[in-house]
Amino acid sequence: MGIHPTAIIESGAQLHPSVQVGAYSIIERGAVIGPGCVIESCVRIYGATRMGRDNRIGHGATIGAEPQDLGYRPELSKPLTIGDCNHFKEGVNISRGIKTNQGTRIGDHNFLMAYAHIGHDCTVGDYNIFANTATLAGHAEVENQVFLSGQTAVHQFCRIGAVSMIAGVTGVPQDVPPFVIADGHRARIIGLNLVGLRRNGYTQAQRSTIKAVYRVIFRSGLRQAAALAKAERDYPSPQTRQIVRFIESSRRGVISFA
Repeated sequence: MGIHPTAIIESGAQLHPSVQVGAYSIIERGAVIGPGCVIESCVRIYGATRMGRDNRIGHGATIGAEPQDLGYRPELSKPLTIGDCNHFKEGVNISRGIKTNQGTRIGDHNFLMAYAHIGHDCTVGDYNIFANTATLAGHAEVENQVFLSGQTAVHQFCRIGAVSMIAGVTGVPQDVPPFVIADGHRARIIGLNLVGLRRNGYTQAQRSTIKAVYRVIFRSGLRQAAALAKAERDYPSPQTRQIVRFIESSRRGVISFA
């Protein structure tokens, strides 16, 4: 496809020769687009964007847009850094950073469906799926292999732990720990993400350990610090450490068990 004659590539934008750009797309000066990327029609890529290789950007997406923050001024702009092999579908909107030096960061192999939004200064890991209109407010963090269902909304500064799943039309006001399913008008844990765990290669023994750890944390009646210590003592494993460290480092608190 090459670069369509109606596309606007501003002087100072850096595109690898293999990049393809569709009709009526605009790439601003300062943007850096790596090899093998495909930019479809009517896309706007703003100058704060740094993109790796083999990414695909769908029709009408806005990448590296000004943050939706009333305090934003151009001199406060921080970058949007995108890794490799991501696929952003139609109408996806991703904001650049404003309040952290690293800005907004997205890893590798993520799939964002139509009209998903990632706010300013968010951090998104690898192999995550955002269904249609899933939304992250500013400063949210998503670890790896997470599934955000359609119309989910994650509050600013919240974290979503690895291999978790958020059900559709769920509001997430606090951190979601790893390996669970969250659901509800205000998200609560309703069980383990067993399908996700199996698909990602977790053994029966590992799944049983995760289940036992959460039983101690949420059902033992112990205070949090004592429950976390007991879980580590009784069920030592990498998954236990991952859960315990996530909860210990939470600033907003962790959602409750239904």
